[in-house]
Amino acid sequence: MLSSNLLGYPSPVRLDVVMQVLTRMFHTKSITVSGKLMITALVSNCALGVIYTYRPVLKCSSEMSCLAKFISLFQDFSQKIQAAFQILSELPRLEHKSWQLSCYHYYEIFGFRMICLFFGLTSLVLGEADSLDKHPQPTWETQKEVQSFSFSIPAPRGQIMDCHGDALAQNTLSFNLALQFPTPLHLTDKQVLAFAKEYITFAKGLLQQPISLSEKAIVQHYHRRGLLPLDLIEDLSPAQLSIARSGLPSSLIIRQTYRRFYPEGELASHIIGYTGRVAPLSVRDIENKDLIFPESEGREGIEQIFDNQLKGCPGSIANTYDENGQKNSQRITRRPIAGNNVVTTLDKNLQFICEKVLRENCKQGAIVLLDPNTGEIKAMASYPEFNPNDFVPMINAELFEKLNKDPSCPLLPRAFRSAYPPGSSFKIVVGLTALQEEIITPKDTFRCPASLEIGNFVFHNWKQTDVGKLNFAQAFTQSCNTWFYQCGLKTKAEPIILWAHRLGLGQRTGIPMRGEAQGNIPDNQYMLHMHHRKILSGDIANMSIGQGDILTTPLQMAQLSGILAARGKFHQTRLIKQIQTPDNKVIAAYPDRIREDLQLKPEVLDTLFQAMIDVTEDAQGTAHRAQVEGIHVAGKTGTAQWGPQNKQRTVAWFTGFAPANHPQYAFAAVYEGERGDNRIHGGSHAAPLIGKVLNEIYGKNKTANDCNQGKVQKNNSVKQLVEDDNATGD
Repeated sequence: MLSSNLLGYPSPVRLDVVMQVLTRMFHTKSITVSGKLMITALVSNCALGVIYTYRPVLKCSSEMSCLAKFISLFQDFSQKIQAAFQILSELPRLEHKSWQLSCYHYYEIFGFRMICLFFGLTSLVLGEADSLDKHPQPTWETQKEVQSFSFSIPAPRGQIMDCHGDALAQNTLSFNLALQFPTPLHLTDKQVLAFAKEYITFAKGLLQQPISLSEKAIVQHYHRRGLLPLDLIEDLSPAQLSIARSGLPSSLIIRQTYRRFYPEGELASHIIGYTGRVAPLSVRDIENKDLIFPESEGREGIEQIFDNQLKGCPGSIANTYDENGQKNSQRITRRPIAGNNVVTTLDKNLQFICEKVLRENCKQGAIVLLDPNTGEIKAMASYPEFNPNDFVPMINAELFEKLNKDPSCPLLPRAFRSAYPPGSSFKIVVGLTALQEEIITPKDTFRCPASLEIGNFVFHNWKQTDVGKLNFAQAFTQSCNTWFYQCGLKTKAEPIILWAHRLGLGQRTGIPMRGEAQGNIPDNQYMLHMHHRKILSGDIANMSIGQGDILTTPLQMAQLSGILAARGKFHQTRLIKQIQTPDNKVIAAYPDRIREDLQLKPEVLDTLFQAMIDVTEDAQGTAHRAQVEGIHVAGKTGTAQWGPQNKQRTVAWFTGFAPANHPQYAFAAVYEGERGDNRIHGGSHAAPLIGKVLNEIYGKNKTANDCNQGKVQKNNSVKQLVEDDNATGD
């Protein structure tokens, strides 16, 4: 806003009027020499105020030209100024001969006269000054005096890339058909609409595409931003562009803009996110440094979190116009600088495999793959997915409503924003705690009955027969619930809670994604708050099989498996590798960092690893469908009921790592069952997802039963019966 408070007045026009009055006073014979010195000082201050207030706006070549221009602007005030001075000159003269005043008193009295002059003059020219400058912003009305305008050119956003440098989000040139209004901008609203409708009708017929612009939007653009083109059709197709280039009337133009483009479509959409257009510029009057076309901003995912890094530095373009608003010249004074590139840890090929497996084998689910040796997330897939290109530049209202009302929630990143009860996959934590704290040994046994009475409740096993006595590896392989009830009660709640937290559960992993679910590991404080009691034996029983109030995300479970695969070294889970300039200069890096070394006992890890391998390879195991030829897969299945009682659903889990002897990938898979479908189990639905992913990775096309047939025939006579039974268990 153009204003100056140099002399205490809010309007810049009055400053210049006062300056002229003081100049005229200087030439009045009745003013003494000392008075003229005072006026000279005031005139100098006024002139400086004029120069430094207006020179940047009027583009004056020098201070003197700026001052000269302003003096010429206010010649119309001369008559009023003279009248004001005549009134003031007739004030009683205070310099009476009988007064013997010192020079100091003389200046004081003269200063008082100057104050009277300022306020008197201001009251006289107030109305005229306000009529000349009602809106001190640099609108077109002020800019046409100087015949120039400076606009900003949006910078292209930086790319989002996978770990190999393949683009997941980039920019492409877009060609828009736009309407250029005639200048000067003196049309009435009726004339504006008639003009616009004529060319809109022509464009619709030429390009065979509907154009929906409200009359309000057209009129608003004309009055506020009429110098700039009004886009009619955005992102012309190649065919439309060819037709448009063959011949358009002068008022229809083709202009280039940037468009965000996601070359892989739905791939990693929940991680990359999407962009949207910044609030329309047409809501306010045109100003210097306004953008020549709207820029985009991140609305979700990496696009949102790293928006400042992805945005570049805008360029600048100077336009000059004649007095009628016709553009005389255009010059780029500063070229835009592209934003920085964000390099993720994702592997595009692995991400594609995981999403393909989910798409072909479930309606709702998630798969996470990470490198246990570095903590880097290699794939993090959620299904169903969406196409972020649909959001560029703005998503269709009908499509957005459809996505929001879809019961499968395609906009939900299940891999890190959804938390589920982990079911029997939590037995990894219970077994590790009991062994690490030496509460049990690998050789200790408990019975595995069909049910167990604890307090006033009866807790059941998923098998309906008494299996007999089992040690840890056997109970873990068969996923015997009643064995783990007893193990958990002997271990007690506090150590289990402690180790769950040390393994990263009940807390966010720290990836730079908004809305990451924290999960929940209930302790006494939580139980008092939610249930008004402390943890009881029944709660420990539920905790021992991953039920009750325990919640974990697929990402957290993959992270847990990664810690085990790294033999207790907790690498910080990472999604971003580095940020680099367009010329590949790294400006921020996120290297591998070990959060904690859990100091797990080697004998404990060996026992646990063998039990996890047996889950996939032993005849009594529950995850035969995760087998891969030539490698050992270590894992644990889980099945849990999830959601409110009237909408309860079943969730199936499989988590672990592979190859077991030299882990390259830690993983977690979740399969969401539909309401009322009780056929969902970890062994039958989640384990096959990982089996298919690993077979794709290692290039094997054989089925799980074929590729490890020799391993699962330790008890050939009961193999088929056990496998079918276990697959429908955990």
